[in-house]
Amino acid sequence: MRAHGPGSLPPPPGEGWGGGAAARTDTRSAPTPTLPRRGRELGSALRQAGAALLLALLLAPLLAFAQERAVLDPADALRASQSALGRTIPDPTLLDREGRPVRLSSFRGRPLLVSFIYTGCFEVCPATTRSLDASVQALQARFGERQFNVVSIGFNQPADSPQAMKAFAAQHRIARTNWDFLSAPAAVVEPLTREFGFLYAPTPAGFDHVLQVSLVDAQGRIVRQVYGDRPALDVLGDALANLVAGQPLPPQDVFSELVDRIRILCTVYDPKTGTYRVDYSLALEIAGGLTFILCMALYMLNEWRARRRERRRASLAARA
Repeated sequence: MRAHGPGSLPPPPGEGWGGGAAARTDTRSAPTPTLPRRGRELGSALRQAGAALLLALLLAPLLAFAQERAVLDPADALRASQSALGRTIPDPTLLDREGRPVRLSSFRGRPLLVSFIYTGCFEVCPATTRSLDASVQALQARFGERQFNVVSIGFNQPADSPQAMKAFAAQHRIARTNWDFLSAPAAVVEPLTREFGFLYAPTPAGFDHVLQVSLVDAQGRIVRQVYGDRPALDVLGDALANLVAGQPLPPQDVFSELVDRIRILCTVYDPKTGTYRVDYSLALEIAGGLTFILCMALYMLNEWRARRRERRRASLAARA
Protein backbone atom coordinates (compact mmCIF):
# COMPACT_ATOMS: atom_id res chain seq x y z
CA MET A 1 0.00 0.00 0.00
CA ARG A 2 1.39 3.27 -1.10
CA ALA A 3 1.15 6.33 1.02
CA HIS A 4 1.41 9.79 -0.43
CA GLY A 5 2.79 12.31 1.83
CA PRO A 6 3.51 15.96 1.26
CA GLY A 7 6.42 15.18 -1.01
CA SER A 8 4.73 12.53 -3.02
CA LEU A 9 3.48 12.99 -6.58
CA PRO A 10 -0.30 12.78 -7.29
CA PRO A 11 -1.53 9.84 -9.28
CA PRO A 12 -1.63 10.17 -13.06
CA PRO A 13 -4.82 11.50 -14.62
CA GLY A 14 -7.41 8.82 -14.95
CA GLU A 15 -6.06 6.74 -12.05
CA GLY A 16 -7.52 6.70 -8.62
CA TRP A 17 -6.23 5.34 -5.40
CA GLY A 18 -7.55 1.92 -6.06
CA GLY A 19 -7.70 1.99 -9.84
CA GLY A 20 -5.43 1.92 -12.76
CA ALA A 21 -6.12 2.03 -16.41
CA ALA A 22 -9.38 0.14 -15.72
CA ALA A 23 -10.72 3.09 -13.83
CA ARG A 24 -10.13 5.44 -16.76
CA THR A 25 -13.41 6.60 -18.41
CA ASP A 26 -14.23 8.58 -21.56
CA THR A 27 -17.45 10.52 -21.21
CA ARG A 28 -17.64 11.20 -24.96
CA SER A 29 -18.30 7.51 -25.78
CA ALA A 30 -21.61 7.30 -23.85
CA PRO A 31 -24.38 8.82 -26.09
CA THR A 32 -27.66 9.72 -24.43
CA PRO A 33 -31.11 9.99 -26.04
CA THR A 34 -31.73 13.45 -27.40
CA LEU A 35 -34.97 15.30 -26.77
CA PRO A 36 -35.37 16.52 -30.38
CA ARG A 37 -35.80 12.94 -31.66
CA ARG A 38 -38.38 12.15 -29.00
CA GLY A 39 -40.17 15.38 -29.80
CA ARG A 40 -40.31 14.50 -33.48
CA GLU A 41 -41.73 11.06 -32.73
CA LEU A 42 -44.33 12.59 -30.43
CA GLY A 43 -45.25 15.20 -33.05
CA SER A 44 -45.68 12.55 -35.74
CA ALA A 45 -47.94 10.50 -33.47
CA LEU A 46 -50.01 13.57 -32.65
CA ARG A 47 -50.37 14.42 -36.34
CA GLN A 48 -51.57 10.91 -37.14
CA ALA A 49 -54.05 11.01 -34.27
CA GLY A 50 -55.27 14.40 -35.47
CA ALA A 51 -55.79 13.08 -39.00
CA ALA A 52 -57.80 10.12 -37.67
CA LEU A 53 -59.93 12.46 -35.55
CA LEU A 54 -60.49 14.75 -38.52
CA LEU A 55 -61.59 11.80 -40.65
CA ALA A 56 -64.04 10.67 -37.96
CA LEU A 57 -65.49 14.18 -37.64
CA LEU A 58 -65.97 14.46 -41.39
CA LEU A 59 -67.55 11.04 -41.79
CA ALA A 60 -69.89 11.30 -38.80
CA PRO A 61 -72.40 13.70 -40.41
CA LEU A 62 -72.27 11.77 -43.68
CA LEU A 63 -73.12 8.54 -41.89
CA ALA A 64 -75.94 10.29 -40.05
CA PHE A 65 -77.39 11.55 -43.31
CA ALA A 66 -77.06 8.11 -44.87
CA GLN A 67 -79.13 6.63 -42.05
CA GLU A 68 -81.87 9.19 -42.72
CA ARG A 69 -82.10 8.48 -46.43
CA ALA A 70 -85.45 7.60 -47.93
CA VAL A 71 -86.75 4.09 -48.48
CA LEU A 72 -85.81 4.36 -52.15
CA ASP A 73 -82.20 5.00 -52.98
CA PRO A 74 -82.19 8.27 -54.98
CA ALA A 75 -79.29 7.18 -57.17
CA ASP A 76 -81.07 3.93 -58.09
CA ALA A 77 -84.31 5.82 -58.74
CA LEU A 78 -82.56 8.28 -61.05
CA ARG A 79 -80.78 5.46 -62.87
CA ALA A 80 -84.02 3.55 -63.44
CA SER A 81 -85.83 6.68 -64.58
CA GLN A 82 -83.16 7.68 -67.06
CA SER A 83 -82.88 4.15 -68.44
CA ALA A 84 -86.50 4.46 -69.66
CA LEU A 85 -85.57 7.17 -72.17
CA GLY A 86 -86.06 5.97 -75.72
CA ARG A 87 -88.43 3.13 -74.80
CA THR A 88 -91.72 2.68 -76.53
CA ILE A 89 -94.35 2.67 -73.81
CA PRO A 90 -96.34 -0.55 -73.30
CA ASP A 91 -99.97 -0.80 -74.37
CA PRO A 92 -101.97 -2.29 -71.50
CA THR A 93 -105.70 -1.83 -71.09
CA LEU A 94 -106.49 0.66 -68.33
CA LEU A 95 -109.81 1.98 -67.03
CA ASP A 96 -110.93 5.60 -67.20
CA ARG A 97 -112.98 7.41 -64.54
CA GLU A 98 -116.18 5.82 -65.84
CA GLY A 99 -114.74 2.31 -65.85
CA ARG A 100 -114.35 2.17 -69.63
CA PRO A 101 -111.29 0.42 -71.10
CA VAL A 102 -108.59 2.67 -72.51
CA ARG A 103 -105.37 1.63 -74.23
CA LEU A 104 -102.31 3.83 -74.08
CA SER A 105 -101.86 3.43 -77.84
CA SER A 106 -105.04 5.49 -78.30
CA PHE A 107 -103.04 8.57 -77.27
CA ARG A 108 -100.52 8.23 -80.08
CA GLY A 109 -100.37 10.95 -82.68
CA ARG A 110 -99.85 13.72 -80.09
CA PRO A 111 -97.31 14.34 -77.34
CA LEU A 112 -98.34 12.86 -74.00
CA LEU A 113 -97.49 13.82 -70.41
CA VAL A 114 -97.69 10.89 -67.97
CA SER A 115 -97.66 11.07 -64.18
CA PHE A 116 -98.16 8.32 -61.59
CA ILE A 117 -100.15 9.05 -58.42
CA TYR A 118 -101.97 7.27 -55.63
CA THR A 119 -105.25 8.68 -54.40
CA GLY A 120 -104.56 7.90 -50.74
CA CYS A 121 -101.80 10.50 -50.71
CA PHE A 122 -103.01 13.57 -48.84
CA GLU A 123 -100.18 16.01 -49.49
CA VAL A 124 -97.55 15.25 -52.10
CA CYS A 125 -99.66 13.80 -54.95
CA PRO A 126 -102.34 16.50 -54.62
CA ALA A 127 -99.73 19.26 -54.52
CA THR A 128 -97.83 17.79 -57.46
CA THR A 129 -101.03 17.33 -59.46
CA ARG A 130 -102.14 20.91 -58.79
CA SER A 131 -98.71 22.14 -59.85
CA LEU A 132 -98.92 20.07 -63.03
CA ASP A 133 -102.40 21.50 -63.63
CA ALA A 134 -101.01 25.04 -63.49
CA SER A 135 -98.32 24.05 -65.99
CA VAL A 136 -100.88 22.39 -68.29
CA GLN A 137 -102.99 25.55 -68.21
CA ALA A 138 -100.01 27.63 -69.33
CA LEU A 139 -99.08 25.07 -71.98
CA GLN A 140 -102.62 25.05 -73.34
CA ALA A 141 -102.53 28.81 -73.64
CA ARG A 142 -99.31 28.50 -75.62
CA PHE A 143 -100.00 25.48 -77.82
CA GLY A 144 -103.75 24.85 -77.55
CA GLU A 145 -105.49 22.00 -75.70
CA ARG A 146 -105.70 19.81 -78.82
CA GLN A 147 -101.94 19.72 -79.33
CA PHE A 148 -101.07 17.35 -76.47
CA ASN A 149 -102.64 15.03 -73.88
CA VAL A 150 -102.10 14.37 -70.18
CA VAL A 151 -102.59 11.10 -68.28
CA SER A 152 -102.41 10.46 -64.54
CA ILE A 153 -102.26 6.77 -63.65
CA GLY A 154 -103.11 5.35 -60.22
CA PHE A 155 -100.60 2.70 -59.13
CA ASN A 156 -101.98 1.71 -55.70
CA GLN A 157 -104.38 -1.16 -56.24
CA PRO A 158 -107.08 -1.91 -55.33
CA ALA A 159 -107.41 1.54 -53.74
CA ASP A 160 -106.94 3.50 -56.99
CA SER A 161 -110.15 2.28 -58.62
CA PRO A 162 -111.90 4.23 -61.40
CA GLN A 163 -114.23 5.72 -58.78
CA ALA A 164 -111.27 6.81 -56.63
CA MET A 165 -109.55 8.38 -59.63
CA LYS A 166 -112.75 10.24 -60.51
CA ALA A 167 -113.12 11.53 -56.96
CA PHE A 168 -109.46 12.61 -56.91
CA ALA A 169 -109.86 14.62 -60.13
CA ALA A 170 -113.10 16.19 -58.89
CA GLN A 171 -111.59 17.07 -55.51
CA HIS A 172 -108.84 19.04 -57.21
CA ARG A 173 -111.20 20.49 -59.84
CA ILE A 174 -109.42 19.07 -62.85
CA ALA A 175 -111.83 18.65 -65.75
CA ARG A 176 -109.68 19.34 -68.78
CA THR A 177 -110.74 17.57 -71.95
CA ASN A 178 -107.17 16.52 -72.75
CA TRP A 179 -106.46 15.08 -69.27
CA ASP A 180 -107.45 11.53 -68.31
CA PHE A 181 -107.23 9.87 -64.91
CA LEU A 182 -106.73 6.13 -65.42
CA SER A 183 -106.81 3.14 -63.10
CA ALA A 184 -104.26 0.41 -63.75
CA PRO A 185 -105.29 -3.19 -62.94
CA ALA A 186 -103.12 -4.78 -60.26
CA ALA A 187 -101.47 -7.19 -62.71
CA VAL A 188 -100.47 -4.27 -64.94
CA VAL A 189 -98.98 -1.92 -62.33
CA GLU A 190 -95.55 -3.50 -61.89
CA PRO A 191 -94.59 -3.95 -65.57
CA LEU A 192 -96.12 -0.59 -66.51
CA THR A 193 -94.24 1.42 -63.87
CA ARG A 194 -91.02 -0.47 -64.63
CA GLU A 195 -91.19 0.46 -68.32
CA PHE A 196 -91.70 4.11 -67.40
CA GLY A 197 -88.76 3.99 -64.98
CA PHE A 198 -91.07 4.89 -62.10
CA LEU A 199 -89.91 3.38 -58.79
CA TYR A 200 -92.00 3.26 -55.63
CA ALA A 201 -91.92 1.46 -52.30
CA PRO A 202 -94.58 1.03 -49.58
CA THR A 203 -94.02 2.74 -46.24
CA PRO A 204 -96.06 2.91 -43.02
CA ALA A 205 -97.41 6.30 -44.12
CA GLY A 206 -98.07 5.46 -47.78
CA PHE A 207 -95.51 5.23 -50.57
CA ASP A 208 -92.06 6.58 -51.24
CA HIS A 209 -91.93 7.24 -54.98
CA VAL A 210 -90.16 9.21 -57.66
CA LEU A 211 -91.65 12.62 -58.45
CA GLN A 212 -91.53 12.65 -62.23
CA VAL A 213 -93.52 13.52 -65.33
CA SER A 214 -92.67 11.47 -68.41
CA LEU A 215 -92.87 13.13 -71.82
CA VAL A 216 -93.89 10.75 -74.59
CA ASP A 217 -93.67 11.72 -78.26
CA ALA A 218 -96.35 11.12 -80.88
CA GLN A 219 -94.84 7.71 -81.71
CA GLY A 220 -95.13 6.53 -78.11
CA ARG A 221 -91.47 6.88 -77.10
CA ILE A 222 -90.36 8.30 -73.75
CA VAL A 223 -88.16 11.25 -74.63
CA ARG A 224 -87.75 13.24 -71.40
CA GLN A 225 -88.20 12.85 -67.65
CA VAL A 226 -89.03 15.99 -65.66
CA TYR A 227 -88.45 15.75 -61.90
CA GLY A 228 -89.62 17.45 -58.72
CA ASP A 229 -92.83 18.21 -56.92
CA ARG A 230 -93.24 21.23 -59.21
CA PRO A 231 -92.43 20.26 -62.80
CA ALA A 232 -90.49 23.08 -64.40
CA LEU A 233 -92.73 24.90 -66.87
CA ASP A 234 -89.83 26.03 -69.03
CA VAL A 235 -88.56 22.46 -69.40
CA LEU A 236 -92.03 21.16 -70.29
CA GLY A 237 -92.65 24.07 -72.65
CA ASP A 238 -89.36 23.77 -74.52
CA ALA A 239 -89.80 20.02 -74.91
CA LEU A 240 -93.41 20.32 -76.09
CA ALA A 241 -92.43 23.01 -78.59
CA ASN A 242 -90.18 20.49 -80.32
CA LEU A 243 -92.65 17.61 -80.03
CA VAL A 244 -95.61 19.62 -81.34
CA ALA A 245 -93.48 20.65 -84.31
CA GLY A 246 -92.58 17.02 -84.90
CA GLN A 247 -88.90 17.62 -84.17
CA PRO A 248 -86.68 15.44 -81.99
CA LEU A 249 -85.59 16.81 -78.64
CA PRO A 250 -82.01 18.06 -78.44
CA PRO A 251 -79.84 16.16 -75.96
CA GLN A 252 -79.70 17.60 -72.47
CA ASP A 253 -76.61 19.59 -71.66
CA VAL A 254 -74.44 18.90 -68.65
CA PHE A 255 -76.04 21.66 -66.59
CA SER A 256 -79.57 20.35 -67.22
CA GLU A 257 -78.51 16.85 -66.24
CA LEU A 258 -76.99 18.22 -63.03
CA VAL A 259 -80.24 20.09 -62.23
CA ASP A 260 -82.22 16.88 -62.81
CA ARG A 261 -79.90 14.97 -60.52
CA ILE A 262 -80.21 17.57 -57.78
CA ARG A 263 -83.99 17.65 -58.10
CA ILE A 264 -84.42 13.92 -57.71
CA LEU A 265 -81.68 13.43 -55.12
CA CYS A 266 -82.59 16.37 -52.92
CA THR A 267 -86.31 15.64 -52.73
CA VAL A 268 -86.72 12.70 -50.37
CA TYR A 269 -89.53 11.00 -48.53
CA ASP A 270 -89.84 11.45 -44.77
CA PRO A 271 -91.40 8.23 -43.40
CA LYS A 272 -92.16 9.90 -40.06
CA THR A 273 -94.52 12.47 -41.58
CA GLY A 274 -95.45 10.77 -44.84
CA THR A 275 -94.31 13.85 -46.78
CA TYR A 276 -91.40 14.88 -48.97
CA ARG A 277 -88.75 17.32 -47.89
CA VAL A 278 -85.66 18.88 -49.38
CA ASP A 279 -82.57 16.95 -48.37
CA TYR A 280 -79.33 18.87 -48.64
CA SER A 281 -77.19 15.82 -47.97
CA LEU A 282 -75.93 15.80 -51.56
CA ALA A 283 -74.49 19.31 -51.19
CA LEU A 284 -73.17 18.48 -47.74
CA GLU A 285 -71.55 15.27 -48.97
CA ILE A 286 -69.84 17.13 -51.80
CA ALA A 287 -68.66 19.89 -49.45
CA GLY A 288 -67.56 17.33 -46.86
CA GLY A 289 -65.70 15.30 -49.45
CA LEU A 290 -63.88 18.35 -50.81
CA THR A 291 -63.02 19.48 -47.29
CA PHE A 292 -61.66 16.03 -46.43
CA ILE A 293 -59.55 15.92 -49.59
CA LEU A 294 -58.16 19.40 -48.86
CA CYS A 295 -57.37 18.53 -45.23
CA MET A 296 -55.67 15.28 -46.21
CA ALA A 297 -53.64 17.11 -48.85
CA LEU A 298 -52.52 19.67 -46.25
CA TYR A 299 -51.72 16.88 -43.78
CA MET A 300 -49.61 14.99 -46.32
CA LEU A 301 -47.83 18.21 -47.30
CA ASN A 302 -47.05 18.91 -43.65
CA GLU A 303 -45.78 15.35 -43.14
CA TRP A 304 -43.58 15.63 -46.23
CA ARG A 305 -42.08 18.90 -44.95
CA ALA A 306 -41.49 17.45 -41.48
CA ARG A 307 -39.70 14.38 -42.84
CA ARG A 308 -37.66 16.57 -45.16
CA ARG A 309 -36.50 18.66 -42.20
CA GLU A 310 -35.60 15.47 -40.29
CA ARG A 311 -33.51 14.20 -43.19
CA ARG A 312 -31.68 17.52 -43.37
CA ARG A 313 -30.91 17.47 -39.65
CA ALA A 314 -29.67 13.88 -39.90
CA SER A 315 -27.47 14.80 -42.85
CA LEU A 316 -25.98 17.79 -41.00
CA ALA A 317 -25.39 15.69 -37.89
CA ALA A 318 -23.57 13.04 -39.94
CA ARG A 319 -21.26 15.65 -41.46
CA ALA A 320 -20.40 17.23 -38.09
